[in-house]
Amino acid sequence: MPFLYEKIDTLREVGVSKELVQYIPDNLNPNFELRPYQISAFENFITYFENDKLCQKPTQTLFHMATGSGKTLIMAGLMLYLYKQGYRNFLFFVNLSNIVQKTKENFLNSLSSKYLFADEITIDGEKIKIKEVSNFQYSDDTAINICFTTTQGLHSDMWSVKENSLSVDDFANRKVVLISDEAHHLNADTKKMSKDEEANYKSWEYTVHRIFGANRDNVLLEFTATCDIKNPLIKAEYENKIVFDYPLYKFRADRYSKEIKTLRSDLDVEDRALQALILSQYRYKVFQDYRQNIKPVVFFQSRLVKENAANMAKIIDMVKSLSGERIKNLFEQSTSETLAEAHKYFVKNGISYDELASELKDDFSEEHCISANDNQDVENKQIMLNSLEDKTNPYRAVFAVDKLNEGWDVLNLFDIVRLYETRDGKNGIPGKTTMKEAQLIGRGARYCPFKITEEQEKYQRKYDNDIDNPLRICEELYYHCWNEPRYISELHTALREIGIDLDKTVTRNYVLKDEFKEDDIYKSGYVFVNERLLKSRNEVVGLLPSVRDMIFNISIATGRSGEDVIMEDNSSQDSNPNTYTYRTTIGDIADINYAIIYKALCKYSVFKFNVLKSYFPNLKSTKEFVYDKNYLGYIRLHITSKYETPPTDILYSACVKALGKIAESISGIEEIYEGSSEFTAQYIHDIFKNKRCNYIDPHDGGLGISQNDNSVPIAWKMDLSKEDWFVFEDNYGTSEEKAFVAYFKEYVKELKDKYDKVYLVRNERQLAIYSFDGGERFEPDYLLFLHLPKQDGYEQLQIFIEPKGTHLVEKDSWKEDFLLQIESKAIPVTKFADDNKYKIWGFHFFNRDVRTVEFDSDMKKL
Repeated sequence: MPFLYEKIDTLREVGVSKELVQYIPDNLNPNFELRPYQISAFENFITYFENDKLCQKPTQTLFHMATGSGKTLIMAGLMLYLYKQGYRNFLFFVNLSNIVQKTKENFLNSLSSKYLFADEITIDGEKIKIKEVSNFQYSDDTAINICFTTTQGLHSDMWSVKENSLSVDDFANRKVVLISDEAHHLNADTKKMSKDEEANYKSWEYTVHRIFGANRDNVLLEFTATCDIKNPLIKAEYENKIVFDYPLYKFRADRYSKEIKTLRSDLDVEDRALQALILSQYRYKVFQDYRQNIKPVVFFQSRLVKENAANMAKIIDMVKSLSGERIKNLFEQSTSETLAEAHKYFVKNGISYDELASELKDDFSEEHCISANDNQDVENKQIMLNSLEDKTNPYRAVFAVDKLNEGWDVLNLFDIVRLYETRDGKNGIPGKTTMKEAQLIGRGARYCPFKITEEQEKYQRKYDNDIDNPLRICEELYYHCWNEPRYISELHTALREIGIDLDKTVTRNYVLKDEFKEDDIYKSGYVFVNERLLKSRNEVVGLLPSVRDMIFNISIATGRSGEDVIMEDNSSQDSNPNTYTYRTTIGDIADINYAIIYKALCKYSVFKFNVLKSYFPNLKSTKEFVYDKNYLGYIRLHITSKYETPPTDILYSACVKALGKIAESISGIEEIYEGSSEFTAQYIHDIFKNKRCNYIDPHDGGLGISQNDNSVPIAWKMDLSKEDWFVFEDNYGTSEEKAFVAYFKEYVKELKDKYDKVYLVRNERQLAIYSFDGGERFEPDYLLFLHLPKQDGYEQLQIFIEPKGTHLVEKDSWKEDFLLQIESKAIPVTKFADDNKYKIWGFHFFNRDVRTVEFDSDMKKL
């Protein structure tokens, strides 16, 4: 039987899923930009909740989402959605009281850096307040009323009479939304369920389900990162309730987490701690070098509560007495490559051992250390522990046992130090302690957002393919632990169980051949690149090319019979199997019936003419925006439905979907750019160097696999170390790239007959160019350098080449358009005049299915 989220995926594929309603992002904190998977989570719930055939009453759903993926933001957005659906009372409960305190800050304190809502919440023109209540007897019908409690506190309140607390009466005649964070704790009875225990059913889980069942319109929203779906009882219970699935392995593969490294060593515990402090300070300085105001934090993990205070005192004393000599001895003793990199950095920047010791004494002094297990001033400490990223927060080191394994959402944690050397695993199976350690690592792996250049993604890793970049250390979490083989094996097993498979991350080395490095073209030759320039809005005459060239594939389900079939698990029949794909453009639809487009435009405020005019000052009318090829006119829609020629309502629905995406793009415009026509010379040896790249789970001859691997098709397989025209020892590109390299080899002899030098270079994110129209960043996969001697110098031809999978050829057509403009528009500029002649070209995409003729023609042109 498929999971609920799989059924919703099917609905999405046939075009009957719901889209995100705009009042949700409009009323969330604008600092928390919604990520694609979060939008999908909202859409899944809305699709389920508004589908009478699918949605069960009362409504129970589980969001299975990785630690750090923003579950609390989803809660806030769903509160807004359910308020709009008529809900006013929200009961938030969780297993631990410290999570309740943290969550109150996020939901109620508008001054908190992690406050979830916009400064002013408005739905349908009405201002909405967020109110904390202790019960729902006198809740405000115009507000979102939230009662915060623990599961144990809820159980106690329900079964004993207390003044101003929740009681059964609160749930008798009013519908309530129950929100359970860390919901794996709710599965206690599901897991144990035996006849002997049925008599003892008045547990807190029973209490929750008693409340949930009190009203047919109640909603239970469960959130967890660790739903044990492998347990058959839990799978049976939840397969029709998991409305969204985004586990840690997907989260990590999508680069939303830090990369994780275990730094095991034979150092004693104090030196292991010192190693972490040194790396933390190194990282702090790298952040500062790039003008990032980020303060890295170190977490010291004790095994037992009674050991935590002693460990904290020991580390503080060690720091107080720290000397440059001890730091020097550690650098000499350690075999860690990362610590060696830190050492090089300090030497290069003139920071002596004594100066480093002095810095560590100041930054990790007692007043900059905090214990999570100290029961004094607990409430204030919880706020401080959950605001470690704030500029005013003084703490650099946190000491705890397992109090922070749940509900802790610190982003600037980069080092975890295990302050003990025991293991509780047996027969290779990790024990409870090791599983808790893995969960803590997973929690610490939340990405700390930053970006150095405007076009970088702020919330995703940027340096997987550039692991020698100094900023790579700022995207890594280090777990400093005991170097004991059985323990390390058990830890890796535990990490795999929660979705982090360190063994599947491989490092590949792109090594330049010595012969190429000795060639004059590498020693003193040029590569030409252009710049991204800020453009005046008065020069903007259209949408970005990447938007204009999009193809919107839209499926419109028609008739109830189709939906009925989708919902039936055992049905394989379709009462209307014939479907057609109608290819059109927005301009063509406007020609058929302009009112269709106009009505769809009215759905989005950004398409009001005065708003459009602020983005596109040269725009003369809404009709120009609709018909002109630089705006909407040529935007392509592929509409799949049962109609060979879709009727008006189908065309309207398709336009609404497409224009919604375009509206998001326009709303996100802050500044307008263009790529310069001048391509300035840079030395090839400054751009192309040896490079190390990380790949997660490379397989089947694809990305991260050697061109000489047995999994590569025989027609493409080759030992590139023996090919003098390929400048690197090997190629680890995609299968399409490998096909291109094999194709190129067939032309090498002919090219060498004409040119004295033929060099193909793989561009592993070492060089970027910017489109003339829109200034969009583009990193072509290959550069071809051809060299022809002349009587008074030489002629150099530089060609940008991009292999492209068939499924991306049309989507990325703006890149191909840009490549084909380069020959006529690019002007090579050298710093000093010389007698050489430089040409810069771009080719069509290389694709074996749809660009063979064009690319063959490009090659013959050489």
